[in-house]
Amino acid sequence: MLNRIDLRGRTTTPAQLRAIVPRAEMDVDAVLHHVRPVVDAVAERGVEAALEYTEKFDRVRPASVRVPASAISSALSSLDPAVREALEESVARARRVHADQVRTEKTTQVVAGGTVTEKWVPVERVGLYAPGGLAVYPSSVVMNVVPAQIAGVESLVVCSPPQAEFDGLPHPTILAAAALLGVEEVWAVGGAQAVALLAHGGVDTDGTELAPVDMVTGPGNIYVAAAKRLLRGLVGIDAEAGPTEIAILADSTADPVHVAADLISQAEHDTLAASVLVTDSVELADAVDVELKRQAGATKHDERVRTALTGKQSGTVLVSSVDEGVRVVNAYAAEHLEIQTRDARAVAERIRSAGAIFVGPYAPVSLGDYCAGSNHVLPTGGCARHSSGLSVQTFLRGIHVIDYSEDALREVGGKVVALANAEDLPAHGQAVTARFPR
Repeated sequence: MLNRIDLRGRTTTPAQLRAIVPRAEMDVDAVLHHVRPVVDAVAERGVEAALEYTEKFDRVRPASVRVPASAISSALSSLDPAVREALEESVARARRVHADQVRTEKTTQVVAGGTVTEKWVPVERVGLYAPGGLAVYPSSVVMNVVPAQIAGVESLVVCSPPQAEFDGLPHPTILAAAALLGVEEVWAVGGAQAVALLAHGGVDTDGTELAPVDMVTGPGNIYVAAAKRLLRGLVGIDAEAGPTEIAILADSTADPVHVAADLISQAEHDTLAASVLVTDSVELADAVDVELKRQAGATKHDERVRTALTGKQSGTVLVSSVDEGVRVVNAYAAEHLEIQTRDARAVAERIRSAGAIFVGPYAPVSLGDYCAGSNHVLPTGGCARHSSGLSVQTFLRGIHVIDYSEDALREVGGKVVALANAEDLPAHGQAVTARFPR
């Protein structure tokens, strides 16, 4: 089922590996011309434009953008008890992990009378996007809200597309997750129009102000990513999320049943999802192919899974050794990377580029999606080479506070002047010497 690429015996550079290993593609530029009119219309006409596009794309027009508080509380009270218990556990574990990410203020005495303090200030208001297309993701509400709350963000709004079958409200499990987390503001709007409305704000149909946000986070489709790109600067963003991807580095000790199940679990998201196996064992590759055919036929989203697994973004990469496999996965920089090898923990220590690393046979990606305590909003498309997943740090800004006495400035003033003159910016130096007239 998976296409094969044989790298055994080949010498490859990191650049060549990036080009060779299958990758999900998302050409945001190709849809910008579709998204720009949406963003411009919302900037100009606010809620009215957002609702027009909602009716066009989601085939439903909510009575208002802001979801009534009664609908949010009702969704929680009617939530399946098993789902509620699972969400509560997910929240508890996420809070435990993210609480350890909080930064502390640090003051450095550079010289006598001269200090620099780095303080961490949360973003004031954040819009958190929860998708509602092929699937509904209350887990994404958890993954966005928990680090924002721990960071100290004072004002949160969750955005999720309205659903025709729920009278123009977001999916009840989205609303229930928001209620469980204490989020009182939810907007029934999705897609590019949601990002634009978050950035510009507006006035709801009942006259309620919809305040703009300072930052937008959360995964979404290509249109959401394009809107983020267009509005970056007016608001901060976490990333332009692309199709989900999993890479599994495995050797002959891996169980093909586990490997196939994990590849399928990500292919289930989207026909563009990437599932990549990197192995030095042809026998394992063969066994995984057999398992993929068997398991895919039994899964609910068989057609979607098969399309993703047979697409050019998925495949098996044969390597001559686990060492070579480490080179391959470091160059690939997967959103999710599983290590299913002998001494998997030691191999995982050698990984430098991945959104999240799942070690050994009992840490599947789906554990991280829901209940590991880690965050599942992760960099895609190779961005794990330079970017991190969502965390408390995402919602914090480091600000340096410089406090120098007269003597401390006088002592270093000559060096400031020398560097200012070297850069042909004499007024910079004069800003120092003006304080010390002769």
